[in-house]
Amino acid sequence: MPSAEAKLKKNRCANCFDCPGCMHTLSTRATSISTQLPDDPAKTTMKKAYYLACGFCRWTSRDVGMADKSVASGGWQEPENPHTQRMNKLIEYYQQLAQKEKVERDRKKLARRRNYMPLAFSDKYGLGTRLQRPRAGATISTLAGLSLKEGEDQKEIKIEPAQAVDEVEPLPEDYYTRPVNLTEVTTLQQRLLQPDFQPICASQLYPRHKHLLIKRSLRCRKCEHNLSKPEFNPTSIKFKIQLVAVNYIPEVRIMSIPNLRYMKESQVLLTLMNPVENLTHVTLLECDEGDPDNINSTAKVAVPPKELVLAGKDAAAEYDELAEPQDFQDDPDIIAFRKANKVGIFIKVTPQREEGEVTVCFKMKHDFKNLAAPIRPIEESDQPTEVIWLTQHVELSLGPLLP
Repeated sequence: MPSAEAKLKKNRCANCFDCPGCMHTLSTRATSISTQLPDDPAKTTMKKAYYLACGFCRWTSRDVGMADKSVASGGWQEPENPHTQRMNKLIEYYQQLAQKEKVERDRKKLARRRNYMPLAFSDKYGLGTRLQRPRAGATISTLAGLSLKEGEDQKEIKIEPAQAVDEVEPLPEDYYTRPVNLTEVTTLQQRLLQPDFQPICASQLYPRHKHLLIKRSLRCRKCEHNLSKPEFNPTSIKFKIQLVAVNYIPEVRIMSIPNLRYMKESQVLLTLMNPVENLTHVTLLECDEGDPDNINSTAKVAVPPKELVLAGKDAAAEYDELAEPQDFQDDPDIIAFRKANKVGIFIKVTPQREEGEVTVCFKMKHDFKNLAAPIRPIEESDQPTEVIWLTQHVELSLGPLLP
């Protein structure tokens, strides 16, 4: 919704509620109740009724005596704060006071400044009369526009000062001897979430209107494109341009991990998945000595020396069992399996520490083609897309060592 409407609604949703017990979102549930017919009280009919319920702590609006509604949205009973009228009057008073202070500041800014030009110098060149003519009555006319409107002084809001009470209402006699049931007493967090009431008992908890969520706009630092932009409709939130790294970098996942032991070589199965629709060439490289990104590595890794080719992503091929697989002439010692745009590879890991987690690091080099539409049209349409080679640092946690 627009910011003006959100401010009017105090940045809260009018139809969505949070559970006062566990702070999760409440859902509307329907039930059937029997009601008497107005024409014939002896007969009853079934009627739908709606109430609020929490799916986590099982709190319902019926627990606090809120009446069921005949419609699913809106119209829920809300408790009235006895101090609302007093607080609204204080807000109006201080708004009027702030307006008066603003008028006084504007009067001081527009006050007549002292003329530092010597009188003899100004008269010598005939500037005295020129400067004095437009200034005659200028300050008065200017300040007249800043004066309060007619009748505004008569509408001045007056508030009654708060009075201290000498006598405090005493506590009940059984306050210190009555056993306390912790399930019926609210927690500190539950009380602070409702500062206008601060309920002591769980039976006084009422649902809270859900806070509105905002989405910050995100721009690229280099080309100033809108990567993410706030939308009025929550269902239309999407990336404005297809230049997100997740959509182009091959995804690395751990498929199976053997028993890892100190200074013993083990074979780990990884999967590489191609997120783009064209072929992607991937080369795995070991980290160089002194690489600042290799500080967390606790094992030696041997990656495949050959270049890996990943098939393009095809959503229809995943459901087509009769599709003919492409022949990539894979080495069985390196490639475990190949399916659509996913391929399984073997890497060899040798832990270098006697205890702790096993972490391996290596580099992944892959080609990249910018297939997004350019901002400025290219005059030569036959110009091929430039291939860029990118290098990503990969860090995998393989779990603890076995004794």
